[in-house]
Amino acid sequence: MKDILKFRKKLKSKFRNCDLIFGGWVSYPEVSITETFTSTEIDFLAIDMEHSSISLEEAKKIIISSHGNETPCLPRQVSHTNIFTKPLLEFGCDGMLFPMVNNLNDLKNIINDFKYAPIGKRSYGLNRAQNYGFKFDEYVNEWNDSSSLIIQIESKEGVNNLSEILKDENVDGVMIGPYDLAGSYGFPGNLEHEIVKNACKKVVDICKQNNKSCGTQITDISSKNISEKINQGYNFIILSSDLFVLWKWAEGINKTIKEIKIG
Repeated sequence: MKDILKFRKKLKSKFRNCDLIFGGWVSYPEVSITETFTSTEIDFLAIDMEHSSISLEEAKKIIISSHGNETPCLPRQVSHTNIFTKPLLEFGCDGMLFPMVNNLNDLKNIINDFKYAPIGKRSYGLNRAQNYGFKFDEYVNEWNDSSSLIIQIESKEGVNNLSEILKDENVDGVMIGPYDLAGSYGFPGNLEHEIVKNACKKVVDICKQNNKSCGTQITDISSKNISEKINQGYNFIILSSDLFVLWKWAEGINKTIKEIKIG
């Protein structure tokens, strides 16, 4: 196996130092997409299991493919339950994005499943993460200090509790979930509503005050749009996803076909 620990630590350091970080999403299980995305200069690959049909077995293949190009892989599971957290950790992911973290109790439960003692209560076992036993000691001794724990703030409650949540040093970064956040404030789909924009700014400001990385996603990738997000205070940005790329391509195809037919 490649030196996974080396690039896992590198990503962790970037989050901790609030460096500029770029990621990509995959929502489809085809590993060729993973290999294509991780052939770029992205810092990590995220697996969207929350809003896709990607199974645990398919996620394992994505993690392995991502590691093949020395790219850390951070799944986002369906929920906080250990039914998903434990196998993804044992498959060898380098950290996780946890959706809908609303309060300290949510975070405490996540840490218990995610970290080994004395920080958490993660159980010990042998699987791909420990190189099937060959790197057991290295893995369990380094995991707590090398893994990246990213929480998503996607609700009014989460925004209101964020200052308290970020007192926990185990949080490496925060990612805003703008669609759920807009819905939580009563404006579903309206990301440009002033209240929603102010909530996002509040999250960015709180992260800055606590020296925590703050991230968002861009669907329409351009230097202008990326620079705009950086100027707003975001330091890690997920650059679209396979789903959005195909959706926008299909939209363009439809537009072109209609223009040709009308012309």
